Amino acid sequence: MQIGLLGKTNVGKTTFFSAATQTTAQMGNYPFTTIDPNVGIVYVRSECACKHFGIAHAHELCVKGTRYIPVKIIDVAGLVPGAHEGKGLGNKFLDDARQASALIHVVDASGSTDMQGQPVPPGTGNPLDDVRFVEDEFDQWMRQILQREWQKLSRELESKGGKIIQSITQRFSGLGIAEYDVEAVLHHLNLLTRKPAEWSEEDIFLFVKELRKRTKPIIIAANKADLCNDLGVLEDLQKVHAAVACSAETELLLRKATKSGLIEYLPGAKAFAMKEGVNPSTQQKKALDLACKVMERIGGTGVQQILDSACFDLLKLIVVFPVEDESRLSNKDGQVLPDARLLPSGSTARDLARSVHEDLAKGFLHAVDAKTKQRVGAEHQLKNGDVIKIVSSMSRG
Repeated sequence: MQIGLLGKTNVGKTTFFSAATQTTAQMGNYPFTTIDPNVGIVYVRSECACKHFGIAHAHELCVKGTRYIPVKIIDVAGLVPGAHEGKGLGNKFLDDARQASALIHVVDASGSTDMQGQPVPPGTGNPLDDVRFVEDEFDQWMRQILQREWQKLSRELESKGGKIIQSITQRFSGLGIAEYDVEAVLHHLNLLTRKPAEWSEEDIFLFVKELRKRTKPIIIAANKADLCNDLGVLEDLQKVHAAVACSAETELLLRKATKSGLIEYLPGAKAFAMKEGVNPSTQQKKALDLACKVMERIGGTGVQQILDSACFDLLKLIVVFPVEDESRLSNKDGQVLPDARLLPSGSTARDLARSVHEDLAKGFLHAVDAKTKQRVGAEHQLKNGDVIKIVSSMSRG
């Protein structure tokens, strides 16, 4: 699974990426700082199964019963108006973002950048305009994909009697869109009974817009919220999408301070603590005091909350723990709860097996629910927090 970072140029996408992944990416206060996509790993939070069993276990991704689960994230070149027509680095951006399961749209909540991503006095830019234009660019790009061969598709369906669902899905195969998504949108818009030749341009655009909303859900990262005179802009953004106030710059500072041993801070916490015996310099103390004020104002930095929400609120994912010994909750090496996997809601025991190794799914015999000690079949629907042993006739290879 992959999360994409959307947004126009110079709104703090790369700072968000660097803070979330703890990696160094090129940053600058000018458009197109990011040209080649930055790809990294972020961690989302969920309750570890160790809490259910009342056990303590040593795992670097379990901190006091909170499990951190890795997710791939990509930060690509920023958009400018007309990107779907090839302006700026638009086509490259859209191509890089196509496989994202969910999108984090980073906007400048302080209104300190114009539509081209150039710096302007705070409050003169409109974050809502950013939301509309980025979505429109994505919709226009998807419309072009479908409309490019629309007449050919219409003729094929007329002459060969094909099915519109499969034909449209094939056009969007590079975006990870499934047939059931296309069918659901066609049904919602009452287009299943109409021949493609009868569709108007408005029908096509409305279809791709609804398909984008369904398959590329968005959460808004209202970045630079600490620079806003009035956080009422957040309420305006939340009328359009889920939106969270954030300060990527503050999160990046805290992560660096944690790494250097100055403070104790867990991503997502609403506060941090100075480490005992540490004497920060005047400059460091000033920066950390400012970070404290930012966190008090917006309730943390918002970065971790946005990552968590993208996975669990937008995508409705569940966390499942595969084990090889259901009594010891361990793998063959004795490591307790060694793995935590993110799966779509409604996933089955066989789906879990497939996520571990295709051979396990092919040779699936049964599974064991470690919490209930019951044997379950391949189509058993998993729940969030399940601990499951897969029994298969084939090894993992």
